[in-house]
Amino acid sequence: MEKMLWFGCLCFLCIQGSQGTPVSDAAHFKTMKEFGNRYEKILHKSGAQTTEERDLFLTKAFPAGFQWATSTESFKVEGAWAADGKGETIWDRFGHEGQAFNNQTADRASDSYRKVDIDVYLLRGLGVNTYQFSISWARVFPSGHRESQSNEGVRYYDNLIDALIESGIQPVVTLYHWDLPQALQDNGGWTNPSIIGAFKDYADFCFSRFGSRVKNWNTFSSPWVVSHAGYGTGEHAPGVKDYVTASYQVTHNILKSHAEAWHVYNDYYRKTQGGKVGIALNSDWAQPTDATKPEDVAAAERYLQFMLGWFAHPIFIDGDYPAVLKTQIEKKRNECPGSVPAVLPAFTAEEKARIKGTSDFFGLNHYTSRLVSSSVGGCNPGPEGVGDFQAKVDPSWPATASDWIYSVPSGLRSLLNYIKAEYLKVNNVPIYITGNGMPTEYSGDTLADTSRIEYMRGYINEALKAIDQDGIDVQRFTVQSLMDGFEGNQGYSERFGLHHVNFEDGYRPRTPKQSAYFFAQIIEQNGFASRKQDHFEGLKLPQVRRSTPLPPSEVPSASKVVWEKFTPQKKFDRQMYHYGQFPLDFSWGVSSSAYQIEGGWNQDGKGPSVWDTFTQKPGSGIPEDGIGNVACDSYNKLDEDLYMLRAMKVKSYRFSLSWSRIFPNGRRESLNQKGVDYYNRLIDGLLAHDITPMVTIYHWDLPQALQDIGGWQAAEMIDIFNDYCDFCFATFGNRVKFWMTMNDPQGLAWLGYGLGQIPPNIKEPGTAPYQVAHNLIKAHAKAYHTYDDKYRLSQGGLVSIALNAEWVEPKDINVPREIVAADRAMQFLVGWFAHPIFKNGDYPEAMKAQVLVKSELQGLPLSRLPSFTEEEKNFIKGTADIFCVNHYTTRIVTHVTGAITPQSYLNDWDFVEEEIVDQPTTPIHLTRAVSFGIRRLLNWIKEEYGDPDIYITESSVSSTRDFTWDDVDRVFFYKTYIDEALKAYELDGVKVKGYATYLMDSFQFFYGYIFGFGLHHIDFTNPHRPRSPKFSAHVYYNIMKDNGFPLTEDEKMLHGEFKKDFIWSSATASYQIEGAWRADGKGLSIWDKFTHTPGKIFEHDTGDIACNSYNKMEDDIAALKTIKVSHYRFSISWPRVLPDGTTKYINQAGLNYYQKLLDALLAANIEPQVTLYHWDLPQALQDVGGWENETIIERFRDYADVLFKNLGPKVKLWITFNEPYIITVLGHVQGAHAPGFNDRPDTLPYIVSHNIIKAHAEAWHVYNDKYRPSQNGMIGMTVNSDWAEPRNPYKQEDYEAARNVVEFYLGWYAHPIFNGDYSPLVKKSVLEQSLAGGLPKSRLPEFTPEEIKRINGTYDYFGLNHYCSVLAFPVDFGDTQHFEADRGVVVISDRTWLETGSSWLRMTPFGLRRLLKFIKDEYRNPPIIITENGVSENGPVDLNDVHRIYFYEKYINQVLKAYLLDGVNMIGYTAWSLLDNLEWAVGYTERFGLFYVNRTDPDLPRTPKASVSFYSSLISCNGFPDPASGPHECWNPKSEPEEPIPAINNERFQGVKLSEKTEEKKTENSFVPFYYSKV
Repeated sequence: MEKMLWFGCLCFLCIQGSQGTPVSDAAHFKTMKEFGNRYEKILHKSGAQTTEERDLFLTKAFPAGFQWATSTESFKVEGAWAADGKGETIWDRFGHEGQAFNNQTADRASDSYRKVDIDVYLLRGLGVNTYQFSISWARVFPSGHRESQSNEGVRYYDNLIDALIESGIQPVVTLYHWDLPQALQDNGGWTNPSIIGAFKDYADFCFSRFGSRVKNWNTFSSPWVVSHAGYGTGEHAPGVKDYVTASYQVTHNILKSHAEAWHVYNDYYRKTQGGKVGIALNSDWAQPTDATKPEDVAAAERYLQFMLGWFAHPIFIDGDYPAVLKTQIEKKRNECPGSVPAVLPAFTAEEKARIKGTSDFFGLNHYTSRLVSSSVGGCNPGPEGVGDFQAKVDPSWPATASDWIYSVPSGLRSLLNYIKAEYLKVNNVPIYITGNGMPTEYSGDTLADTSRIEYMRGYINEALKAIDQDGIDVQRFTVQSLMDGFEGNQGYSERFGLHHVNFEDGYRPRTPKQSAYFFAQIIEQNGFASRKQDHFEGLKLPQVRRSTPLPPSEVPSASKVVWEKFTPQKKFDRQMYHYGQFPLDFSWGVSSSAYQIEGGWNQDGKGPSVWDTFTQKPGSGIPEDGIGNVACDSYNKLDEDLYMLRAMKVKSYRFSLSWSRIFPNGRRESLNQKGVDYYNRLIDGLLAHDITPMVTIYHWDLPQALQDIGGWQAAEMIDIFNDYCDFCFATFGNRVKFWMTMNDPQGLAWLGYGLGQIPPNIKEPGTAPYQVAHNLIKAHAKAYHTYDDKYRLSQGGLVSIALNAEWVEPKDINVPREIVAADRAMQFLVGWFAHPIFKNGDYPEAMKAQVLVKSELQGLPLSRLPSFTEEEKNFIKGTADIFCVNHYTTRIVTHVTGAITPQSYLNDWDFVEEEIVDQPTTPIHLTRAVSFGIRRLLNWIKEEYGDPDIYITESSVSSTRDFTWDDVDRVFFYKTYIDEALKAYELDGVKVKGYATYLMDSFQFFYGYIFGFGLHHIDFTNPHRPRSPKFSAHVYYNIMKDNGFPLTEDEKMLHGEFKKDFIWSSATASYQIEGAWRADGKGLSIWDKFTHTPGKIFEHDTGDIACNSYNKMEDDIAALKTIKVSHYRFSISWPRVLPDGTTKYINQAGLNYYQKLLDALLAANIEPQVTLYHWDLPQALQDVGGWENETIIERFRDYADVLFKNLGPKVKLWITFNEPYIITVLGHVQGAHAPGFNDRPDTLPYIVSHNIIKAHAEAWHVYNDKYRPSQNGMIGMTVNSDWAEPRNPYKQEDYEAARNVVEFYLGWYAHPIFNGDYSPLVKKSVLEQSLAGGLPKSRLPEFTPEEIKRINGTYDYFGLNHYCSVLAFPVDFGDTQHFEADRGVVVISDRTWLETGSSWLRMTPFGLRRLLKFIKDEYRNPPIIITENGVSENGPVDLNDVHRIYFYEKYINQVLKAYLLDGVNMIGYTAWSLLDNLEWAVGYTERFGLFYVNRTDPDLPRTPKASVSFYSSLISCNGFPDPASGPHECWNPKSEPEEPIPAINNERFQGVKLSEKTEEKKTENSFVPFYYSKV
């Protein structure tokens, strides 16, 4: 907003002094006379109107094709002020210097940089066809110049523009809206003429990059504000206070910059791009205080020329400043020779010609008006002083939250008339209103912005009058602003947005205000004309009616094949993510139901429903006595609901009709037309936006009057329901083509009439559920036939019933009665209704037999399950055109003998349900998020009911009120459940036709409002019931947009090779494999002591023997030769060489072992890759403080010296430390690793790391100084790091948390080594947390300048261990003094990431490439060796380790991408691990090896897994050869290990219980390694 200016109410620029060419008196008189005539004519025209005429509201439409727009400005909304290389702007500096309100900054603002999807959602909701935004010059060119171009910044605008166009919204781009790169300001900013060339080049880049998609450009928006407030009053950035010269020089340079940009476009881009370039000028309307006084009229004229004419006159008239301005400044120069108040630069003739006519439209920002009177300004260098006028407001004008904006709508019309008369006589370009709006206060009812509605109504109507009555060519109206933002020097204290932004929440949620809905209405009506009632015809759906009745299901049903096929799946196959897309006509939708959302419970003649009666009674049992009286208030908020649906761009909306709103007493004679009208408006509103209505006729809310006659226990309900349906078909069926007679009748029958948990609260569990179901089925069938007989031919719709169906898994697939129990469960839960309707008109045999037996045991003469007559069966069967299913969860079913008494539907089951405990929990008991169940359910429906078309009509997951917007669990739910549905469609051939989820949080029946299921959060404490999109709404939108999950770039394979001398390696570590823990003089290590301490290691495992590699060197070498590695990474056991950790005694036997190993490796043509320290510190050193004692630096240096001297001639690759982070955090914070400390998590990790870094540096210098010249090897440290992604990609703070993860993992050690000191982020984080805890300084030790110099550069390569990625989000730990509090982050995993044998490790190949790119960018592209990368399994042994093959294929391909596509200096890759070995605290329960080590055989034979062949082929090919180029001799992996598998030591594989026969092929393995299938 242009606020913040000379607000006493000037709104024009102060003019101070003139260096311009004097204007002759005659010419001046002529110009002034013409101007005066034009201005006075407009005054006369408006003055001739009566108040009634002026205020008359025009109820007409705008011209067809009118552009409706809203806008934002980069620095006000984007945030991410320093993200992705963005340069500092003058507004960043302004805020950081505390010059904005309450010391607020734009650092995060509205976080729009991370919220393209969210902002475009708002635009779709409004229905605008145009969006005006500005580009942040410093985000594109951080220094202001092209050579500093930020690709990430450019990509942001690419994404925004593409998203707009994809949503049918025209982008209008402002090149400059006040946020100058600070680097340019440091050189004078807009006062320096060199900025003209910089701006021209910046504009040229923008036109070139974005111009093929952007057809409307503003070079500048409100440049007057820049000149006046930025360089005149100093109230704006850059805060320069120079009225005399700076503000005028700024205008001069802006005008020339604008002209140059226009000419660049005109000369180079207009012909090919066909766009328009102009400038958006701000101006108030100026009204003389006393129109009868010529001097006031003249003052008002000057006001307009000084504000608008200062820029408009040069551009639209003659290339020069207006004569009024020049004359006034010349006058002041003559009057004030000693203190000239204004210096106006002059244009040359060439410059005038260059400026004149440089606009393809007239952009106008207008907000308010002023009363202007004549005054004597004297020699004061300000607007009033130079202009000789005073400006004020009429006290009767409505005020706003800003002291400079008053609502004077008529001023807009007058100003438009003036612009046309003054500037568009010759070149009649169109006028675009590029900004109009007003602020409200930050406090109070921020959503009910009625004052803004009145303001908009008035100003938009005045624009309409100007078009309709004055013939002015206004083609666009832009409401400022789309959302609340950072309002310059006013910070966040004033709100201009149509959408409220909660700046206290890190997610920056956006919520539409009432003005947003008002504006949406205007756009939909294209003005103020009463919208003509359009005639909508619903989309006729293809008729897919079932014609062939199906035989009854057997016991168990033949559909048991679904369990036989899927239940044996391995977890890896089950979890494998599937990439693909649904058919183009797939119906993506959202859903709701009447009682849950409508409210208006007794409004406009609605009758009470059973739910109204139930919830009104105290003690209903609903949490917090929740009631649906208001619910989401959808009955009164149709516009709000349509906004959400437009914004989501769904194809369908499933809603239910409130029976008692249409027929208050349930019968036709009580027809309530207002209720019918509501649904007519809803249906028409949907169709107007191409949204298919999917209507449920009955969703549990029976009219109470019908319950009073017995409800669904009464047979007469069948005819009553049919009459209600008949009315609905007749009334809405010309537009509704998708009907569901009822929703979840099973739930109603059991919960309402059996358990009595929901209305009508009848507790007759043995009989009522069956009786009610019987009537419901017959009622459904009769309604179906009514449609079929009376309406189908003319309306062409579909009719079905929505059944709830959870999936069940048998407790044990190998036990026949458990299969029978699972089948029985499906028949009781689904077949109860589906079997009669979709098969033979009768209940399933399993259910009939079960209830009959129970009834007989209870001494009853007949079954409690009613029977259908043959006539009824024929009437019922086939009464559904499609299968509509609601699905939420999967459970395990176990056979039991149910109780005989009491009589109960539940006891009839003879099975019990339990949760699948390894699946994610949800807030609701027995409702875990079991994604694989939906695929199996869909397959079962296909098999059981004759392959029908299936619509998933409800599917979502609950979240508590704590998760209002950031509902990551729901995001995981959609990503997994919908993907399983996609598998059913693409892999299994199930005819899945649609998917719907909850539109918004609502009244959740017996859960009240404590849980939310919706894509939109509803604040039920707010009477407005504001709707705000959640994280999940935008994820779901993108799934819909992509029509599933198309293959991502991350998942696409790249073919190519690594460099010729690429290092291919496998790795081990001494303690994990050597054993011989007391042999040949070896000293104790901390791991020896730790593993012998009870309770420290799983299953009491130790490394005493491990893989016995100390005695099985030949077997290990043979394994390496099988793989064909070029290198072998192993570590030296420090206590094996130096038993007490010092050089007092060197154990020659230990050295001899390593000498022998080196010789064997070299003889096998395998280069050694030696780690000095892989965690097994001599216990003797730990006894004197270990890594906490600074003397260990010298001990480690001496130890390294011994190894370099004795082993160095045979070693070319050294690693000083392996994973110092693990040493520090697991060993000295968590205590999970040796030495097991967790008592000082605030200081100990930093002391330990400090000493490790210095020890590394000393070892490096020893090698560099003493051994490098002769040995010519390389030495570095290996650091481990996860990659981190933001948990919520729409939150800047989650990006910052992700950065924290990598900085504290990788940067903690790499930054000192590669840059000399800890990273600024780590230092800042530890310092702030230390100070928060009351400490006087940081707990992080400091390096001395000498130490920094010694540490910096102590690397020859970058050693990286990487396994997985995480999702990060920030957590405030308060003043806790702890390492984790310093990091301030919590991490989780995405549920779509494949699990492994380790809880901490999920397969995330993409993260490795991103981490490698990070290292390249952060540390100047050093040579990188991946020194560990691998995956685990646990449980039964399976040598066919397809999961490991998958892991290596995907991860190594990402390394290849980093090398070939990103230019990362990759020189090696190491697979962890050569052998299954002791995995530290988890003992031998997790296995990472390429070779299986059989621990049940005393000889510990090594047996290759299938992955050995795969990895060796990768090595032979040195990468991934292109299958398209033909067979490759190097590529010859075996898909499974051969049988029998010989151990390397010629011992046969024995004594192991295999999970499956390795010679058998797996059934249903959805993963086939890429090269198995292609090469």
